[in-house]
Amino acid sequence: MSRRNWFSFLAVRPRVIWGGGARPRIRAVIVALAVGAALVASSADAGPKPQQRHKIDRAIERALDRQHTGTVPVIIRVAPGARGGLREQLDLRGRKVRGEHRAINAISVELDIDEIAEMADHPAVLSVSLDADVRPFATADPSYLQNFKGTLGLSDSTLTGAGVTVAVIDSGIRTSYDLSSSRIAFYEVRNGAVTARYPYDYYGHGTHVAGLIGATGASTSGQFAGVAPGVNLVVLKTLDSTGAGSTSDVIAAIEFATANKAALGIDIINLSLGHPIYESAATDPLVLAVENAVKAGIVVVAAAGNYGTNSTTGEVGYAGITSPGNAPSAITVGALNTAGTVTRSDDTVAPYSSRGPSWYDAYAKPDLVAPGHHLISNSDTYSTLWRNYSAYRVYSYNNKAYLQLSGTSMAAAVASGAAALVIEASRNANPGKPAITPNAVKAILEYTATRMHDATGVEYDYLTQGAGALNVAGAAALAGELDTSLLVSSFQVPTQQPFTTIGDETLAWSQSVVWGSSVVWGSSVVWGSSVVWGSSVVWGSSVVWGSSLLQP
Repeated sequence: MSRRNWFSFLAVRPRVIWGGGARPRIRAVIVALAVGAALVASSADAGPKPQQRHKIDRAIERALDRQHTGTVPVIIRVAPGARGGLREQLDLRGRKVRGEHRAINAISVELDIDEIAEMADHPAVLSVSLDADVRPFATADPSYLQNFKGTLGLSDSTLTGAGVTVAVIDSGIRTSYDLSSSRIAFYEVRNGAVTARYPYDYYGHGTHVAGLIGATGASTSGQFAGVAPGVNLVVLKTLDSTGAGSTSDVIAAIEFATANKAALGIDIINLSLGHPIYESAATDPLVLAVENAVKAGIVVVAAAGNYGTNSTTGEVGYAGITSPGNAPSAITVGALNTAGTVTRSDDTVAPYSSRGPSWYDAYAKPDLVAPGHHLISNSDTYSTLWRNYSAYRVYSYNNKAYLQLSGTSMAAAVASGAAALVIEASRNANPGKPAITPNAVKAILEYTATRMHDATGVEYDYLTQGAGALNVAGAAALAGELDTSLLVSSFQVPTQQPFTTIGDETLAWSQSVVWGSSVVWGSSVVWGSSVVWGSSVVWGSSVVWGSSLLQP
């Protein structure tokens, strides 16, 4: 088909089509790239033309350089009004459409390699991105776990996350006494279609994550309870029995959660998964889906990634943040090692935890770090992780089966549980008043975080620890003091003292907020009628420094 005929469908049409249907997918593995390798520039004398390069991500650019035949799974964003015509022509051409993504005006589809450059040529096409495989960020580890609620300051807390709903986009969930089906809504996401199913988890990662967020501990008399045991869970299964999934299915899950926020009561989305960053956050389809969710009033927590060390030398490095951890409005979480103690002074940032900045945009990520090392949580004894990692199985005092894992996946889950407690505390203190915004939850978690030092006593930089280590007790206390009706309209200075006692240590809050590529300093910015509390402001779109707002 000629270029003119192929692109005739891109004339603006009023008709909108939604729903991609459950078409079979042929997974094309075109690249196996680590974060650094994904960003190696193509040679100057090969590959896409200059006018195409700004529309296609780096992974596809490399594929065009190296691959001459075959198909590639892509996500195509088009101008408003063009999506319906694109879908129509793709169907007519027999292309393997995986789904439509209305919120970001995109379609996920498999294209022949020679069609991609032609597609990028057309002015109505905004970007062509790899429908990359996403992976969870967890590894097995044999060390002993002490109940981590103590180090979060929650030993005596009465907060449970009651009335708060967390959407877990992962490999599924295995129900149990700890994770009762009575508080779980389960959906399977496959080829862009979202279908209600009976809960299951063939891989086991989603069950572990969900347990850290909200397991009741009923199976073990509280021995292995989650951070927020009273939350409801909406589980959207996107990863298969090997832990692999597609970006387009994750986007479909995020869009479903966003569209059904009110119907399902969703307050938080947990994303303990991701892929290497191939393009700017401004065009990354997964990031755009996250930003839309936050604008809709949902707190989104994302794992930073497990690319903090060189796989060959073991040397700690920077710029390993994964997508969607590069989403400006997401709460991006790295992993800390609590050393199995309540004491904070012996905590360290795990070497594997991805450091910032984010590629392309240089956002200061992660936003904070949370316990993610040697954590025990629920498991499915028929799952892949349970079968493959027998050495990391853990049995409770009454012989119930659990699994011990480490990673920023686990840290994100802990932070999602913390966010649920913050929301609960705010609701308890503000009956009948506006709901606390995702930006406010993020700012509170950062502002109350505690700064960390390495084993030699040197303070970690912001690209390693973000604002600092998660301090759930302090965050919940602060959220319970703030009047949500005043956050965006008048100056409010909290009376809460900026420190928390955990164990036998009194720890100062960071009193700073990581924002885009800079840091907000001082209570006059955080607690004034500033953009921090707004519901429509995108983090990273401007720089706040001192008490003034500087436009980029």
